[in-house]
Amino acid sequence: MFFNIPTLLTWARIVAIPLVVGVFYLPIPEASQNVLATVLFVVVALTDWADGYLARRLNQTSAFGAFLDPVADKFLICAALLVLVHLGRLHAMVALVIIGREIAISALREWMATIGASRSVAVHVVGKAKTAVQMVAIPFLLFDGTLFGLVDTRWWGTVLILIAAVLTIWSMVYYLQKALPEIRARAR
Repeated sequence: MFFNIPTLLTWARIVAIPLVVGVFYLPIPEASQNVLATVLFVVVALTDWADGYLARRLNQTSAFGAFLDPVADKFLICAALLVLVHLGRLHAMVALVIIGREIAISALREWMATIGASRSVAVHVVGKAKTAVQMVAIPFLLFDGTLFGLVDTRWWGTVLILIAAVLTIWSMVYYLQKALPEIRARAR
């Protein structure tokens, strides 16, 4: 269905992306921008879990929802990474690796679907781990301070985003290996 509760949550995630970015243009202190952006990102990211849970729980899964959900995730992640590069909290090469992989694997999945082989590039545990690590690293980098007087979020966010970049490459290699037989077969 185009409009059900889970799909509306996914749409809300897409609509909220400019809010996360726009926080850094508000005329408020940087520390307040950081906290507000972090809270918004976490709330928006939680809708990813909520829409999937509700779709299964309410039996409101749909082909459109299955299409839109990963698109919303990719928009959210890419927008946050670009903001972090702009703020000087993330090296552009790390963002390029992550965003490039998202584009490449999305294109691969689309092509595999057109040839009827989408099962070969179905979501794998490495891809899920990559997403989970990104979803923790990004709020840490957005916060950019000391949490509870103990946790240096910039340091931990940087470590986690580098781990996410490694998982990004690993998952891309995995998906390409799974698709390779089809790629070879079609290249002949």
